[in-house]
Parts: sequence; C-alpha cells; structure tokens
Amino acid sequence: YGNSVCSHVSRESPCSHWQLTISYFDNNLPHPPTIMMKLAVFAALAGSAAAFAPAPVAQTKTALSADFSKELGAQMPLGFIDPLGLVADADQDEFDRLRWVELKHGRVSMLAVVGYLVTYAGVRFPGAEDIPSGFAALDAVPGMVWAQMIATWTMMEAANQDQYAAPWGMNKNGLGESPAEFKGDFRNGALDFGWDKLSAESKMRKRAIELNNGRAAQMGILGLMVHEKLGNVDNLLPPHF
Repeated sequence: YGNSVCSHVSRESPCSHWQLTISYFDNNLPHPPTIMMKLAVFAALAGSAAAFAPAPVAQTKTALSADFSKELGAQMPLGFIDPLGLVADADQDEFDRLRWVELKHGRVSMLAVVGYLVTYAGVRFPGAEDIPSGFAALDAVPGMVWAQMIATWTMMEAANQDQYAAPWGMNKNGLGESPAEFKGDFRNGALDFGWDKLSAESKMRKRAIELNNGRAAQMGILGLMVHEKLGNVDNLLPPHF
C-alpha cells in the first residue's frame, strides 16, 4: 500500500518522508498486513506532518475609510481635494479635528489680514503713532506691550473654547453636556446672534462662508508677508490707502 500511494506523488511531497516507514511495516509485519493497521499509521503520520505545516493566514477585512467628499468644505471650484493624503485613512473624529485646525487657522488669519490692513493704513492706538506696520513693528514694540499682548492672547485663547469641555477639550467638567453643534462652536449657551433660529441649510451655508473666508485669509496674509519681504507690497497696497 505504501509504495502504491506514493508512486503518484513527487519526491517533494510529504509522502517521501513517511514512505520508508510504511515500507518498513510492509517488510516486517506479518503478511498480509491488515488494512486498518496501515490506515492508522498513514493517518498518524499525515497528522504529524500537518502539525508542522504553515498555519493558514487569517483573512481580515479592514474598515473602509469614511467618505468625506460630501463634508462641509468640499465645494466648488475644487470640490474634495486632499493632495497630502491627510484623511486617506482617517476616521470621523480625526477628520473633525483637522477641520477644526483649519477653521482656527482661518479665524486667526482673518484677524491678521484685518490687522495688517488697518495698521498699514496708518491707524494706531494712542501712544503708538511711531510704531511702523508689518514686520518692522516686531522690533519697535516695547517689551511691556509684548507682555500685554501675550496676556491678551492667553485670555482670548482661554475664553474662545468649548467651556463644557475645558480646558481645550481635554476634560468633561460639571457643566453638563456641551451644546456645541460642531468643533469651533464656542457660543457656550450665551452668545447666539440668532443662530438657533436658522434652518439647517442656512447654518451649513454660513459655516461654508466662514470656512471659505478663512481659506482666503490664510492665502492673503501669506501673500502680504511674502510681498513685504520682497519689498513690493506697495505695489499691492498703496501707501496709507
């Protein structure tokens, strides 16, 4: 039986490892050997070979990335665009975090553009008439003014956040569930300006307007800084317009 079974199997087959054993039984067991004995030996050797065989690789199904092509901000003219692949494998929480980062950069940039244009036009606080605009103001501002500005920025940063999850979303305090509708909604149940009376469509439209204005402001303040360093910002903004 042993020789007939392995005669159709190549030398690389596991049969080559136990063929000698079955041949031994053929030559040493009383003839004719019983079929049950050879089947038992065959099963035992096949089981031992299977024990050392590579385990089958488990097929796992990876979760598909969320579809962000319909999210706020994926709008004309570019639609959804992610050239750096930041949200290629992101979940909804990560997308919301990145959206808040973009929104905050946009808000800061809008303030920066307004501040640049106002000071470039010659508007000054009393006592700061001699402070130049642009990068030149960095060296001209006194140290005490820098201290006052840093303190103001700190208070603004502490106030402009979700107070129900303060500080900075790292803690659930005793104020209860946050009424914020999205990351960046810092009304905190106080400042509303009629927001709650708007329809869902109007809210999305106004959020899209803020997001687009922030994107434009980021490009705007970057352009102003670059052209100031190039020395031709006056070609964009006439002196004291």
